[in-house]
Formats: sequence, structure tokens, C-alpha cells
Amino acid sequence: MDEFRFEITEELEDIRIDKCLSLLIDSLSRSFIQRLIKDNALRVNGHPVKGSYQVKAEDIVEFILPKAVEPDIEPEDIPLDILYEDRDVIVVNKPKGMVVHPAAGHYSGTLVNALMYHCGSDLSGINGILRPGIVHRIDMNTTGSVIACKNDIAHNRIAEQLKEHSVTRRYQAICHGTFREMSGTVDKPVGRHPTDRKKMAVNEKNGKRAVTHYRVLNAFREYTYIECELETGRTHQIRVHLASIGHPLLGDEVYSDRKSPFRLQGQTLHAKTLGFVHPSTGNYTEIDAPLPDYFRHLLEIL
Repeated sequence: MDEFRFEITEELEDIRIDKCLSLLIDSLSRSFIQRLIKDNALRVNGHPVKGSYQVKAEDIVEFILPKAVEPDIEPEDIPLDILYEDRDVIVVNKPKGMVVHPAAGHYSGTLVNALMYHCGSDLSGINGILRPGIVHRIDMNTTGSVIACKNDIAHNRIAEQLKEHSVTRRYQAICHGTFREMSGTVDKPVGRHPTDRKKMAVNEKNGKRAVTHYRVLNAFREYTYIECELETGRTHQIRVHLASIGHPLLGDEVYSDRKSPFRLQGQTLHAKTLGFVHPSTGNYTEIDAPLPDYFRHLLEIL
């Protein structure tokens, strides 16, 4: 168990305690902090507090973070479409419908299960038992390039590039409608939806800066084939940004209320190009994931 103790500074005064702690500790969500409060596990100046408490300067906040109980994740012999592999990293072309790492409801059949079988013990351990080797992820129904790391040095170096937004990430997508301009940029903060916690949204109040650059590859009567390049990497960023400008992704069942005339499994989005500085050689390495069959067939129809 990890024990935490903070003294509140003047800059944080009068902020509700759950929000205050989520600002101090990025890895803790406000809902998790609320559970600590409900269990009387969070104390201020030695006394349990209520969730509505607003912190004061010089308050002493203390709590013990219970150790998470993680299920055993088993290696599974699941075929992988490997785009690149060496002793430091492996880049896989993830298929539609595959979850990247285990989570509630998905403890088998994930990319991690497949990587554990393929790589054995050669996966970085920084993200723990549930996410060995994983430094970033893409959505279950998004296809394309995912990089995993085989050791902690590689993990730290790739993670730092992701943090600095220096990793090249270009996606291809088909979205509703036609664009007036052949290229553009969406610069809108993305954060949790204010009422639906399972969704993300353009959130001016609590969102983090998110920037997506796009260009038109081909225009059809009702749809547009585009390329998007991420400057930042927020959860569901492309899906939220395109929906916010009136061009939701074809097949997106979360961020679009437009019906698709095609039989699709979720959004038409493919992580095509992934570029990074190799953690050992220092050379820039760029990997290209070919479009999946369903995507190419859809383009032919359009």
C-alpha cells in the first residue's frame, strides 16, 4: 500500500478536495477519490472529510492507496500481423475488434495476451501486469499501428517522445459530409463528457489541449476520405474533433447519430503511419500499416 501526505498551498485553496487531489496526482480519477472519501480512507488534519469539502491553505491531506488486485493475464496464441520487430520494440497492425490491454470485461483475447505469447518475458514492466509493454493504445474498433516495448529503457524513451508529441501518428478515416477546404486544423480541448463519463467531448472547462491536422484525400458525394495527423494524443481525439466540426466518422456509434448504409463494426479509422526515434539506434523509424480489407473495399464502393 502507498501512503500519501500533502500540505495544501494557497494556489489550491477553495478547490473541492476530489478535484484538488486529481490535479496533484494525475493517475487518480475524481471518482476513485470519491470512493476513498466514502470509505473514510481520506483524512484532512486527522479527520475524515465529506466529498464537498473545499481545501484550505496549510490543510494536511492524508490517505493510503490500497494495492490494486490484478487478475492473472495469460499468454494466448493469437496470430499477430507484425510490421516491425527487434530486441527493443515491436509494431503490430491491430485488427478491428481487438482490445489493446486487459480491462474489466476483457481479460482475454487482447493484444497484450497475444504479445505475451509471442514475446514471452521480453516486455517492459513499467505499466504493470495488465499492460506489459504497452506505451499507447488505440480504440477497439480502430485498426492499425500499435508499438509495444520489450524493455524498460525502450519504454521510457518512447513514452518521453509521446509526452513531447514528437511521435508521428497519421490516421486515415472516412467521415460524413464534404469539406469546404482541402486541409485544416481542429484545436479544441478534449476531456470527459460532462454528463456521460464513458464518453469524451470538447470540454473548454476541464479538457486538455488537443490538436488534429487533417487533409482531404478524396471527396465523394456524401462522404470524405481524409488523413489526420495528431499533434496531441487525447483519448478519442480524432473521433471527437471531427464530430465537433460536423464530420463524424462513418460507422462511429458513440460520437455520431448518423446511420451508416454499410455493414460496419464501429468507426472507419485506421492508424496508418507511426514514426519514432528508435530507442537504441537514435535513427528515425517510420512504419506503415496497410489499409484493412474492409476499408479498401469501402473506398472502392464509394
